[in-house]
Amino acid sequence: MKNVGIWMDKEKAHIVRLNDEGEKLETIYSNLEFLKPAGGSRTRSAKWGPQDVIQDSKYLEREKHQLKAYFKNLADAIRDADAIALFGPADTNEKFRKELMEEHKDLAKKLKTVAKADSMTENQTKALVRDYFRHKN
Repeated sequence: MKNVGIWMDKEKAHIVRLNDEGEKLETIYSNLEFLKPAGGSRTRSAKWGPQDVIQDSKYLEREKHQLKAYFKNLADAIRDADAIALFGPADTNEKFRKELMEEHKDLAKKLKTVAKADSMTENQTKALVRDYFRHKN
């Protein structure tokens, strides 16, 4: 049986594969561009701060497309899983669950849990996934 646990945030996903031979960790990076708006007047005499208009909708739309590509890469990486567990500190794991339900129904059926987990080292991630599947079975 191939159990797969994923700890993910917007920056990267650690995929832990558990099978009869042991465990294997793989990391997939999202390549998301993080918004760092700059512009406007930088003089001391500018009372009201930067005067440039920043189009949030443009950045949000770009992020949405980049997340979709990230999720597709993740889904392709876990195609052979028998059971899937998602962990993460923010709502990225929930967004990935939603994407699985809409676009990858075969993988969504294998999803066992979506849980919150703080940032952790690679060894802590392996232990979390190992413990989850040990107690699940």
